[in-house]
Amino acid sequence: MEVENGANMEVEMEEGKTFLSDAFDYKGAPAEKAKTGGWVSAATILGIEMCERFTTMGIATNLVTYLDHTMNQPSATSSTIVSNFSGFAFLTCLLGGFIADSFLGRYWTIAIFAFVEALGAGVLSISATLPGLRPPPCNPSQAVNCVKASKLQMGIFYIGLCALGMGLAGVKSSVSALATDQFDHNDKKEKTKMEYFFNRFYFVINIGTILAVTVLVYIQDEVSRGVGYGICAAAMITADIIYLSRSRKYRYKKRSGSPLIQVVQVIAAAIKKRKLEFPSDISLLYEDSSPESRVHRTNHFRWLDKAAVISDGDFGKEGSATPNPWKLCTVTKVEELKMMIRILPIWATTIMFWCVHAQMITFSVQQAASMDRSIGKFQVPPASFNVFFIGGIMITLALYDRLIMKRSGGSKGLTNLQKIGVGLAISIIAMAAAAGMEQKRLKVIRSYDKTPTTTLPLTAFVLVPQFAIVGIAEAFIYSGSLAFFIGQAPKGMKAISNSLFLTTIAFGYFVTTILVNLIKKITPGKDGIPWLASKINDSRLDYFYAVISVLGLINFGVYLVCAKRYKPNASHGSAKDSDDVNASHDEERARDAEI
Repeated sequence: MEVENGANMEVEMEEGKTFLSDAFDYKGAPAEKAKTGGWVSAATILGIEMCERFTTMGIATNLVTYLDHTMNQPSATSSTIVSNFSGFAFLTCLLGGFIADSFLGRYWTIAIFAFVEALGAGVLSISATLPGLRPPPCNPSQAVNCVKASKLQMGIFYIGLCALGMGLAGVKSSVSALATDQFDHNDKKEKTKMEYFFNRFYFVINIGTILAVTVLVYIQDEVSRGVGYGICAAAMITADIIYLSRSRKYRYKKRSGSPLIQVVQVIAAAIKKRKLEFPSDISLLYEDSSPESRVHRTNHFRWLDKAAVISDGDFGKEGSATPNPWKLCTVTKVEELKMMIRILPIWATTIMFWCVHAQMITFSVQQAASMDRSIGKFQVPPASFNVFFIGGIMITLALYDRLIMKRSGGSKGLTNLQKIGVGLAISIIAMAAAAGMEQKRLKVIRSYDKTPTTTLPLTAFVLVPQFAIVGIAEAFIYSGSLAFFIGQAPKGMKAISNSLFLTTIAFGYFVTTILVNLIKKITPGKDGIPWLASKINDSRLDYFYAVISVLGLINFGVYLVCAKRYKPNASHGSAKDSDDVNASHDEERARDAEI
């Protein structure tokens, strides 16, 4: 459901009533401005995102301990499963966006996939509740005799996890875009309302996350996993019902097809015509875009220009004036793809940060689980230490807004590339600090005659710095990279800029999986124990964190080279450059509430 043209025209169809020409009501008629959209509709839509965050974070941050202590999986295997799940969920956001843009539309994509996510949480609840779907309980002091979950038990678990990931992808790919559709971007009052709404709703969304890693995680650990996962399912179903109940109040936009199709069309046409010669006059390349949306040809990636070379058969057998898009593309479409390609080096160098991020819900949680987490008589759940990670994000964003943006009147501050650089640098420090903290933990372990299986006499709160520092780094990486992708993506492909950002998260988790498996294979020493052993207390997690820190340092050097050489993409029509960038900020605010 993408907007087909930039103007949001208002038309008077009845006396005293204003209708929007490019926004429609549930019947398909032009939407009446006074009775559709606005704050309440946007809040209802983003309410489903809050429940999605509550469900996903509540399950994902505590999943590694469930795999360790209930499904009796080795430490490294548990980490790999969580990383693969997160990578799968964020990567399939591309599929969710494609389905919304090409088939179902944003409204039905959210409605259907919210139910799928609830179904996934329900399956996980059943898996955690029925004794036959999990192995017998294991005494930590007799860990060597633990029975691992069977293939059937893990199979049921994976079905629930896959459904949860698919639900996340469908909701996350469309929810912020549908929320922005509820405001008229050309109405100054509504645009101001949208800015105010999204600026503050980001913090409300994070309240759902904080509840997930505190209250929900506590219920999972102290009451039961089945109850905790059941609450997640109930929350998603309730949110979906409320969302569907306001269907008559939403504003809808027509689908215009997925920009991913345009990418494939340009590449396909260029490959088919790779042997054709360019015309003597390069201006004869095909172009039918309007002057205000036209992008002038550049000399980069010239092989793609073959897609705009006119040849016999491009317009069909009946002499149609419209070319076959799989055979002939406009120069503008070709240049839009070139713009996306120029973004890729920056995109690739942000992936390493999400590898660092993955440690906060995997090995760092396992570290906390092995340590003293008591505050008086209260035991803090291991996954709840992520509240320091979330706190780091929120405090950093608030301080940056108050101390830098407001004092400068919003005109100064770090550029998007500078924000990314700062975030990458801080993440290196975070992993170095994590390696140091792990050495302290290992020192306590070495004081025992044999590897301890009970809680270590070392407070888990020494891990707070690594959680908080990674949170600070994410505040810069997230805001900088998302704004960069939205601002630098061509106008015709801004719809996939959010998906492009989400793929960096996905690949970061997959890189973690590759690193874990690689280190398990190449690091066994004379004693045959790899750095990442079956139990966290037998591992050399400090070495693993040091490797990530070194890789981050190398990646940071590559990023600096790419950032220095990067030249900003030109927008459609030179007179509209600044307008396009400013418009992208509105979309950025909407997507800020999403992750």
